[in-house]
Order: sequence, then C-alpha cells, then structure tokens
Amino acid sequence: MRAIKRYDRRGFTLVELMIVVAIIGVLAALAIYGVRRYLASAKTSEAKNSIGAIARGAAAAYERETAASEILTGGTSTAANHALCDSATAPVPAAVPAGTKYQPSSVATEDFNAGTSTLGWPCLKFAMTQPIYYQYHYTRGARTGVSTTSPDPTANGATDSFEAGAAGDLDGDATLSAFARGGSVFNGELVLATQVFIENEYE
Repeated sequence: MRAIKRYDRRGFTLVELMIVVAIIGVLAALAIYGVRRYLASAKTSEAKNSIGAIARGAAAAYERETAASEILTGGTSTAANHALCDSATAPVPAAVPAGTKYQPSSVATEDFNAGTSTLGWPCLKFAMTQPIYYQYHYTRGARTGVSTTSPDPTANGATDSFEAGAAGDLDGDATLSAFARGGSVFNGELVLATQVFIENEYE
C-alpha cells in the first residue's frame, strides 16, 4: 500500500517537462509561420485580383470600340474599329508603398481618376477607393520591364498590346515583388495572357 501511494504522488521529471516545452515551441513556430504566410497570401491576392480587373477592363474597352460599327441603318456596317486604351499617364501611387498602405485620392484628375475616355484608368473603367498595398500601372505597347519574366507582348506578330502590372514591398525591405498580365492583338482579336506572371510574390 505504501509503495502504491508513493507512486500516485510522483510528479513529472525534468526531461518530460523539457520534451513538452520543446513540442509546444515547435507547434508555436509552425503556427506563426502559417499565419504569416496566410496574411501575405491575403495581401498578394489584392494585386492578382486587381491586375485581372485591369486586363478585363482593357478587353472591354477594346470591344466597346466596335459597338457603333455593328449598328445597321438600312445599309452595311462600317469596318470594326478596335482600339486599346492608351497608357495611364502615371502609376498609382507614384512610389511603391514600403510596408504600408496607400489611400488613393478621390480628387478628379488624380490617381485612378487621371485620364480620359480613351486614355488611362477612366478608359479602363478601373478605380480603387480602399487603401492598397501595391503600385499599379497600365501601359499600352511593349512591356515596361517591371516584371522580367513577363514575355514581350509585341513579339510574334502582335500589332498592339498592353501590360497591366503591380509592384509591392510588403515587408519594407526594398526588395520588390512584381505582378504582370498582358494582352496582344492577333488578327484583329485581343488575346489575354492566361496567367499572371509573378516575381518575389511575398516580398
């Protein structure tokens, strides 16, 4: 009976406690890494979704130009008049946000309001009013060089093209991440890139 009672009162050894602490530390490190990666993925989804929206806006603008030529008024329609939006006058914001968010201006002629019905953001019908982590650009013609993995859309017989891109610095270490999606006109039809080209996604 005495031996059994002494065994019931026996506590954990130092080795057992150290093993438990080590396991908890490993699990905590994995959890912190997972949460950080999840937050970074949530932030990069802003760039991916926005670039997709800019590309869709460019495609819609290209198709809008043909609407008038398709209306028949007792005769034959005129030739289709396709045209991409001209380049945005400046990226938004002017500098890449470094580990912070930028609040786009709602003032006319500034940020996403700068341009005309055939030029820049108003032509694309694209605007962002919420704070953003990335700098965005839209360029008609050859690629701007922000993304070195993005193929030149003017190659292989394309007569006109565009690039929508984003650059960011989520961790503020001056190493930029870049996202780009383009489109090219082949035989009178606008063909969009099937994917977003990405460099240093989580920087």
